[in-house]
Amino acid sequence: MSFYQRLNAAWDRSGSMLCVGLDPDVSRFPTSMRGSVDAIEDFCKAIVDATGDLVCAFKPQIAYFAAVGAEKQLENVCEYIRAK
Repeated sequence: MSFYQRLNAAWDRSGSMLCVGLDPDVSRFPTSMRGSVDAIEDFCKAIVDATGDLVCAFKPQIAYFAAVGAEKQLENVCEYIRAK
């Protein structure tokens, strides 16, 4: 299935054309969540859980993950989204 076909299927399934960007700017996180790259993963998964039934897609921004060495957490978030 092509990307376009998968996107159309997601539009039909969700009834929405909304895409949520996952741009975890740790400088804007609550103090209690700073200092751990795992907090980035937890934060993004919480956004996915809270909005998953309202959107057709998620768009993680690699630059925010890479800036703090959280590439593995980005992979985990992408796997989590695919599993939903």
